[in-house]
This record gives sequence, structure tokens and C-alpha cells, in this order.
Amino acid sequence: MTEPLSPETLAKRRAQPTSGGPHPRLIPVLLLKHGVIVRSQLFKRHQVIGNPLSSVERFSNWNVDELVVLDISRGDEGHDLRRDDLQQSYDGDGVLDVLRAIADVCFMPLTFGGRVRSLADIEDRLSAGADKVALNTAAFETPDLIGQAARRFGNQCIVASLDAEKTIGGWEVKVDGGRHGTGLDPADWARDLERRGAGEILLNSIDRDGAGQGYDLALIRHVTDAVDIPVVACGGVGCYTHFAPAILDGGAAAAAAANIFHFFELSYPQAKRTALADGVPLRPLRLGSKYLPREPSYDRALEDARLAERLRQAEEADYPAARPEAANKRRPIRWCSHCTYPSISAAPMEFDEAGKCTGCQMAEVKAAIPASEWSRRTELLRDLVERYRSRDGSRHDCVVAVSGGKDSYFQVHLVKEVLGLNPLLVTYDGNNWTDVGWRNMERMREAFDVDHVVVRPSVATLKRLNRLAFQIMGDMNWHAHVGIMTVPMRVAAERGIPLVFYGEHGYLDLCGQFSMDDFPEVTYRDRLEHFARGYEWTYFVGREGLTAQQLDTWKYPSDSRLLDLDLRGIFLGNYVHWEANAHIELVTERYGFEISHEPFDRTYRTMSNLDDMHENGVHDYLKYIKFGYGRGTDHTCKDIRAGLMSREQAIELVKRYDPVKPRDLARWLDYVGMTEEEFDRIADTFRDPRVWRREDGRWLRDRLEP
Repeated sequence: MTEPLSPETLAKRRAQPTSGGPHPRLIPVLLLKHGVIVRSQLFKRHQVIGNPLSSVERFSNWNVDELVVLDISRGDEGHDLRRDDLQQSYDGDGVLDVLRAIADVCFMPLTFGGRVRSLADIEDRLSAGADKVALNTAAFETPDLIGQAARRFGNQCIVASLDAEKTIGGWEVKVDGGRHGTGLDPADWARDLERRGAGEILLNSIDRDGAGQGYDLALIRHVTDAVDIPVVACGGVGCYTHFAPAILDGGAAAAAAANIFHFFELSYPQAKRTALADGVPLRPLRLGSKYLPREPSYDRALEDARLAERLRQAEEADYPAARPEAANKRRPIRWCSHCTYPSISAAPMEFDEAGKCTGCQMAEVKAAIPASEWSRRTELLRDLVERYRSRDGSRHDCVVAVSGGKDSYFQVHLVKEVLGLNPLLVTYDGNNWTDVGWRNMERMREAFDVDHVVVRPSVATLKRLNRLAFQIMGDMNWHAHVGIMTVPMRVAAERGIPLVFYGEHGYLDLCGQFSMDDFPEVTYRDRLEHFARGYEWTYFVGREGLTAQQLDTWKYPSDSRLLDLDLRGIFLGNYVHWEANAHIELVTERYGFEISHEPFDRTYRTMSNLDDMHENGVHDYLKYIKFGYGRGTDHTCKDIRAGLMSREQAIELVKRYDPVKPRDLARWLDYVGMTEEEFDRIADTFRDPRVWRREDGRWLRDRLEP
């Protein structure tokens, strides 16, 4: 059993709108699997989206009507974010630990389901912060549970979750995550659940899950015609116009969806605006929460104490991964059966039953896309740009985010020469250029005959951010990751340009975070969680004397500006076949792009990350320190998937390059005024205990073997 909610949390709950009343509802659904949020396809393939807390906070920013969180975990494995360098995390590894953390940032009615077997489970979840509890398999296996729960807690907080799969001539109710059939018709089962005392039905179509083809309206009507209690329809949304029919045609009291809310910026406000325009009488659209601002505010005393503790650990060589209790967190490392990625990595991924990572699974999907489909996608891209092209020449047609690398050259070639747009190039200057990288960046303006804005923050500010970010999160390149995802969007917002182009979606390519049919775009949530690791510019105000004005470069456009301008960040890799090894030939021959004549210490590739000497160097070395792998792994995985090398060849390259301590470390130490001993001690505090162990004064890890 859990402790009851605090008075503050109860007051927050009382301030929330109820789920009843005359208004239909628009409800996001989050699928929680072993501690992280996942994207689902047909109830079978799960791709890791990330931290549940950042997603819930974003929904709170948007004042969503209601939220459903379903724990779809299986087995005895606990909940774990799989890395310890994130600002936002939760304590403990149980489902109630995650629920408490979610409830703390959830300013909307919350339904929580999954692995609920008893009245005690229901009470625990209600006490931990849920307003309603959803039951699925247990309602079938324990016929009296729904009635007992309704009598004890009230039917207003008991939701019956119903998963249905299409059959010849109808549908069948399935349980246990869609694995086992019941022989029941969903309308008959819904009537039975209502009779027993359920206050609401959550109806999910297994066939439509992740398909993006719209709701199964016949199924929804089949169930809504059978019961008087509210039905929440879920499964199949692929675009915003899919929501309205579930309510207007299907008779549902609420339209719910999971995947689509991860794909696009302001996805919930855009969905609500579309549904309102389609005639659904939803509550009015409101941006901005009075309870939870978009830019996080941090507990300065707590954060100061965390940093002081890390520096103490470094000074006294009291490394968390070397402590006896670290053994409780350690787990056997598995590697993808096809490439060289480990199961604990910086890029969020899952493995299927055959041991293949989601990155390789999505690479196979991508490789199977026929030329006709790529042609269709190119036409979709042409249609998209025509919506945003400047009609009177008063502004640039688009912004292209460029670093001067090979991908940047290909992006501009595609945008200007193929799509015929007049782009404004925008570059974030992090002051870490290689000589050849600087020449490539400067050459772009003349090579393409375009305007080019280079945003160059103060070097003194950059040095402070390098030093602070290394000490706080074990990554000196926070400024660059966040700058690259902020500056082009900000310049576009300031100039009234509604379209920004980036290259490929990094996590879709590396770890298969999304499907090729999702077309994910740039989002504030993704920027804050994955690029900033939860550390917004506000975190650094006052540290080493930094002011809000000095951090202006890293401030993202407001939600209201994003919505008013309909500002979109598009990844070109969703629309055109993206293969770096093919692009390099075009950009060198046609535009004079230079590759490096000096090999990197930590990878065999000479064409990547020329814009930042530390990205392939000491920054990547810190990834090895944390997770036990580096650029050698990243690049061999890409080349295995492209058919350019065997896994056996890749393993030898990984062994050769991943452990190397790079030469550019000397430049960085001089840049920020730090000794190598100090660097090593601080770096060792970030070693992940899931990966590393300390024996006889040496750091050891499991190793990939052929």
C-alpha cells in the first residue's frame, strides 16, 4: 500500500476539470514499458520514445483534457530510464514509483492501467496519484473484480480497457496484451462490463494500432450502441483529421491516441484546433499552464547539492559505479544480433525476440522501400513546401540548418537545386571547428549563392558552458546540441519563416525510434529531453556568473509563436533516401566539399563531424566512459545496415576505436582550464553501473565478441 496524497497534490487534483460534463474529450495515451515511453505497432513492435516525465510535463503545458498511461511491461524486469545523466528521473524501480513521479507533474485527470490484479493494486494506484484505474486482463480472469472495485471506490474511477481484433464477420476481445483470445464479441463484453459496474470503456483496436489509417469506426459504433457509459476510442490515428469521426460518427465520448502525439510540435493543440474546426464541441484550446511553465524552474539548493556531491566523489575517488551497492544495478549486456549496438546505450532502443535492435529493424524497413514510394514521398515534400513558399518574395522560402558538413551540403543541394527554394542558411557556431570544417562552412554561401547567417555566442560564455555541462551531465557539448536545435528555429521565428529543414532524424536512423511512416518533426520536448537531457538554459542562470542575457542564444521560440506561425522543423530523411556514403560523392564533385586528410582517433570515417573537433573526439570518449561504446560502434552499425561491411569486420573496428582516449582532449582542457587528472576523476563519476564494474583498481565491462 502507498501513502495517501499530500494536501498540495489533492488541492491540485481538485483544481482540475472533471472528465464528465457536456464536452467530448481529446485524450493522449502514453504506453509505459519497463520505465520508458514507447511507440506501439500492432501491439507487437515497441520503439522507445523516452522519459515519461518529460512527455507528461509537455501535456500539462498544453492543458490536455485528460491523460491515460498504460503500463505494458512484462516479466519481472523493473522500471528503469537506462541512464543516469538525465536531469529528470524518478527514484525506485516499481510501477508505483513511476506513477508518483508522473502524478507530480500531471495537471490533468489521470487514468493509469496495466498489471492491475486486485483491489489492493487499484487502491495503491489511486493513492499514488491516479484518478482512475483501468483494468483489462484481470476483468476477464476475475469476474467479480470490476463490481468489487466499483462498490469500494466508485464506478467513476473504474475504467474497463477492452482490446479488440478484427475477425471474419466481426471482432474478438483479446487479453494479455492482445496475445490471447476470449471468444467474446466486444459489444457483448462491454455490456457485461457496464452491468458489473465499470464507469467507462477504453476501446482499443489492435488492427489499427500504429497503422495511422484512422479509427475503426464500425468497431466504435458497435460498442457505443451497446452501452450507456462513456466509450473512449483509441487506435489508428495518423493525422489530426482522424479524431473528429470517432466522436461525430462513432459516438465515442472521447477520442484517444498514443503515437501521433510524439511526432509533431504542438501536436495536442494542433489536434484540438483541427477537431474544433471539424465541429467537435471540445473545451477551448489553451496554451500555457499556470501550474507548470514550459521552461523548467529548478530547485537551486537541490541542484547545487547534487553538483557538490559529484565534485566530492571526484575529489575522493568515491565513484558510484565502484560502490558495492552498484552490483544491484548491474545487468548482463546484450548486443544486437545484426549490428554492434549494446542493450544499454545513449540512443534509446529495444530488441526483438531474435535479438535484433529497433535500429536494424527500421533500416530493413527503409531498405525495402521501393523507388516508387520514394518518388511519392518526394511529391509529398513538394506539396509541403508549396504551402510555405513565399509568394511575394518578401522573405526567404525556408531556413536550412547547416553546420558545413556533408549532410549540410546535401540538404542545401536538395532544397535549392531540386525543390527550387530560396533558402536562408543558419549555422550555430560552437567555436570547435576543425580547419577543414571551417572552410567547408564558409564555402557554402558562394557554392550555393545563398544568404547565410552564422550565430556566434561569446567565447567566454561557451567556455563556461563547456566546463559546467561536463561537470553537471558529463557532456561538454550541451551548448552545441541545444544550439543546433534552437538557433535555426529561433531565426525562422524572428523572420517569419514557417519552414526549417534539418537532415535525417538521428534517433530514427540510429535506433529506430520511429517508423518510416511517422514523419517525425522537430519538437520542444525532443530538444529538451534528448538534446538537453532535461537541462534548459534556465538551469545555467547564475552559475559561474552567467546571466539570462548571456544565454539568449539557447532560448527556444514560445509556443504561441510556434502556433501562430505554424513553424515546422522538417527532417528531409523522411522524404528522400538518405545514405551518407552516396551523398559524399555528389557534394565533393559538384560543390568542392573537403573531407579530412587527418584521421580521427575514435573512428575510421574521415567525412563526419568536421564542424566540431570534439564530437568525434572527447565528447564521444565520454559516451564510452558512460556506456562502454563510441563512434566506432555508431559508424559500423550504419555501415553494416548499408551493406558495406560484415559484423565480424565491424567488431574488430569497435575494439580498435571505441576505447581510445583522443588527442583533442588536450585542446579542450586548455580551453576550459582543467587538468587531465581532474577531467578523469569527474568523468569516472559518470560511469554507468549497469555497464561498468571496478576490480583491482581497473574499470571492467562486458565486451562484444564475434
